[in-house]
Parts: sequence; structure tokens; C-alpha cells
Amino acid sequence: MPRRTPSISHLKASLRRTLPDANIEVVSLPGLEQIRLGLINADYQTGPLSPEVMHAVIARPAYWAFCWGSGLSLARWLLANPEEVADQTVLDFGPGSGIVAIAAAIAGAREVWACDNDTDALQASAVNAQLNGVNLQLVSDLSAAPHADVLCMADVLYDKANFGLISLAKTRARRVLIADSRITDIADSEFSQMYADKSLTVPNLGEFDEFRNVRLFAWDGRR
Repeated sequence: MPRRTPSISHLKASLRRTLPDANIEVVSLPGLEQIRLGLINADYQTGPLSPEVMHAVIARPAYWAFCWGSGLSLARWLLANPEEVADQTVLDFGPGSGIVAIAAAIAGAREVWACDNDTDALQASAVNAQLNGVNLQLVSDLSAAPHADVLCMADVLYDKANFGLISLAKTRARRVLIADSRITDIADSEFSQMYADKSLTVPNLGEFDEFRNVRLFAWDGRR
């Protein structure tokens, strides 16, 4: 029996397992209007939440239902600098909504992989890729993904426990791009800061100003 292609209705069902009153809306992105994503409705209920819903939010957070600011910023940068990924194999590690992977595909990447251990995030990446007419390869385990020309990580370093992923990323690609608003430096002298940008999460979470400052760091193992 052929596997059913996920759709917006699948995203809605996945989101409502966590937030029963929330919805998925297809929206364009600020500064990147050519890309549309299925994201949580901007007026979703933020509280007070019932104990059952709060437990679900903690147990299965729907990170994929937002376009996080660092991912949005990196996606804009890739489309402004398509030579960074054109005709190359790109791996988006922790894609969430799939925004960076989609931008890489639009920018001319030969092949784009989205890797996430959250099956809902992979489903969201697949649906959003469909919305934008691009193809992504999906994988839940980094070891199952091919060695990439470029590996992208956006909004992944929100937890210090994730910093070990930086060294791992360097073993899986010839070049690593890390975009994040929650760090000002990478404790690895082989990385250099490429640029800085300001970006908000969509829908707007009312983040502190300090978390609107996105920095892009790059490591090039080809040198």
C-alpha cells in the first residue's frame, strides 16, 4: 500500500495532540515572502493551560510549529548567497519547520536532507517543502544521512547540553553553518562569525531583545 503524503491536516492533528485549541495556518514570512509555511496560529492560547495540556507541552513540545528567528535569518542569508549551497548536498540538522532546508533547495542545492529525531518535525518539513514546490530527503538519525557538503544548524544550541553537536557536525560535512540568537560565541577557534542579523520568530513570541540578535558562524573543513 503506497505511503500517504502528509498534508496540512496531518500537521493540525499533530499539533492538537499537544495544544488542542491551536490551529495551523499557511503564512508568508517577513523578508522572505516567496516562502510559505504551515505554522501555529498567531492568536493561539498561551495560558492559563490545563494541567493536561501543560504536561503535553512539556512531553512533546511543538517546536516545528514555529519558524524560529535564527532559521528565518539563515534562510534569508542562503537565498541572498546561493553560491554557498548551489549544486551541493546540504544537510539541515534539526530543521523544525524545514525553513532552512527549503531555502537551500530554492537556492539551488543538488540534494537537501532534513534530519530530526522528532517525527512531527520531519512531517512538518515534508509538508512545508510541498507547499514550496521543493523536494527534501528525510532522516531521523544523523548516522543514516550522507556526508554533506554543507551542514546547517539553526536554533539548535538553546540548551548547553546540545553543544556537543558542534563537534559531531564537523564529522558529517565539509562545511558547517550555525545560526543562533542564544549564543555570542562558539567555543571552537575553527569557527568564524560570518554575519549578524536581527530576526523574530514567526509567530512572534514576544522574545527579549537579546534573543532577536542572530549570529551566523561558519567552519570550513576544506581548507
